[in-house]
Amino acid sequence: MHRLDHCIAIVTGASRGAGRGIATELGAAGATVYVTGRSRRDRPARGYDQIQTLSGLDAIPGSIDQTADEVTAAGGRGIPVACDHTDETQVRALLARVQAEHGRLDLLVNNAWGGHEYFDGVLQAPFWERPMALWDAMMDRGVRNHLLTSRVVAPMLVRQGRGLIVTITFWDRDRYLHGNLFYDLAKASMTRLAFGMAEELRPHGVASVAASPGWMRTEFVLAGHQADESTWRTKPALARTESPRYLGRAVVALASDPQVMARSGQVLRVGDLSEEYGFTDIDGRVVPPFELPEP
Repeated sequence: MHRLDHCIAIVTGASRGAGRGIATELGAAGATVYVTGRSRRDRPARGYDQIQTLSGLDAIPGSIDQTADEVTAAGGRGIPVACDHTDETQVRALLARVQAEHGRLDLLVNNAWGGHEYFDGVLQAPFWERPMALWDAMMDRGVRNHLLTSRVVAPMLVRQGRGLIVTITFWDRDRYLHGNLFYDLAKASMTRLAFGMAEELRPHGVASVAASPGWMRTEFVLAGHQADESTWRTKPALARTESPRYLGRAVVALASDPQVMARSGQVLRVGDLSEEYGFTDIDGRVVPPFELPEP
């Protein structure tokens, strides 16, 4: 993978989890990363009470400030910007700042996800037993976040005649995620969003892809299994997991690929990209693509 020393990137929803892993790996490649989200070091985002309680956490882990520090420590430049990606005014203010400070944007990673704002601990249930609150969390504060930010950013990329949008999704060859209709619908919508944007951006030299990680050892996953990054190997249930930085390395590979336009419109699994680009997870493993069981 090439260096990204001249890359200006926005990673949305980067206080923790996938966004944190992506931002940190972009920093390790030398990029300047605008780390966005709602959690500040001294003021955690609201809406996580349920998952915090069910995870047994005393406080919500992570903040944009912490992630920005990690980006800088890794070798890049991390810039924390508080931004609620459901609010168009805040998103436009973010882009205006990027324009004023750098005059361009090379990479947008759509990762902000509201799905954790409603979590009752039920992992599988028929859709008629699921609350409509899941729609608000996953569609209005998930899919909509990606569309809103992309439509604000797209005019700049079109004027430049270049750029890359990576939308984080989940996809396993169109298999259905049984017992999770709302989640399945949201992720399918994100995948289609990436495809549709690619179709409209291609004539302008701008690429759009969807990236699909496997089961990541996020802070909430580790807490739910009473583990951390140093002890997860003692938990057999976590054997198939991958670190969020594995996804980050996939994003770096795509952002540094001069032929990325050839992939525009595709949904790309991180395990497949690992084989193609030759990167590993932080523990040296090549983690194969996550596959759902056959029904």
